[in-house]
Amino acid sequence: MSQSHALSDDQVAGELRKMTAFIRQEALEKAREIQLKADEEFAIEKSKLVRQETAAIDLLYEKKFKQAAMSQQITRSTLANKTRLRVLTARQALLDELFDKARERLAGAATNPKGSKKGKGGDADGYRATLKGLVLEGLYALNEKKVEVRARQKDYDTVKKAIEDARAEFKEKAGKEVAVDIQENDPLPEESAGGVFIIGTGGKIDINNTFEERLRLLEINALPAVREILFGKNKNRKFYD
Repeated sequence: MSQSHALSDDQVAGELRKMTAFIRQEALEKAREIQLKADEEFAIEKSKLVRQETAAIDLLYEKKFKQAAMSQQITRSTLANKTRLRVLTARQALLDELFDKARERLAGAATNPKGSKKGKGGDADGYRATLKGLVLEGLYALNEKKVEVRARQKDYDTVKKAIEDARAEFKEKAGKEVAVDIQENDPLPEESAGGVFIIGTGGKIDINNTFEERLRLLEINALPAVREILFGKNKNRKFYD
C-alpha cells in the first residue's frame, strides 16, 4: 500500500514556477489576440474613414468640376452670342448700306432719264420700257376700261409713249381696249425717284408702282434671298417659305 509524501520546498517552488509560466503564457496569448483584434478593427475603421474622406473629396471635386464646366459653358455661350450679335449687326449695316446705295442710284438714274446714251437704245429707251412694264402691270391688275396714271411732270413725255406701248400690248394680249390718261392735276413730287401710280375705279383703287415702292417691296420680300447671296445659307434655319 503506497504512502503519500510531502513535497519538498524545491518541488513546491518548481510547481509554482510551472503555474506562473503557464499563466504568463496564457496572458501573452490573450494579449496577442486582443492586439490582433484591435489592429483588425483599427484597419477596418481606418479603411472606412479613408473611403468616406475619399468619397467626400471626389464629391467636392465633381461639384467643382461641374461648376467650372458650367461657368465655361456660360462664358462660351456669352461670347458666341456677342460674336453672333456683332456679325448680325455688321450684316444688317451692310444690307442697309446696299439698299441706301440702290436708292441713291435709283434717284440718280431717274433724275435725268434722257441723259447720255450708252450704246444702242440708251437710258431714255430703258426708262420708257420700264415705265411701260409698270403701267402694263397696273392694267392687268385693274382690268378696267379706263384708268389714270400719276407721274412726275418732267416724265410726262416719256410716260405718254410708255402708255401707248402698254395699251398696244394690253390690247394684243387681253383682247380689249383701255383708255389711259395722265392725271396732270396731281403729279408725283419732283423729288420722287420715278415710276407711276395707276388709278382705277374712279380713284378708289390705286397701284403704287413708283420706284421707291418697288425698292421697298424688294427690300422686304427679297431680303432673305439677298442675305443668302451675300452671306450664304443659314445653317440654323430648318424651314423656308
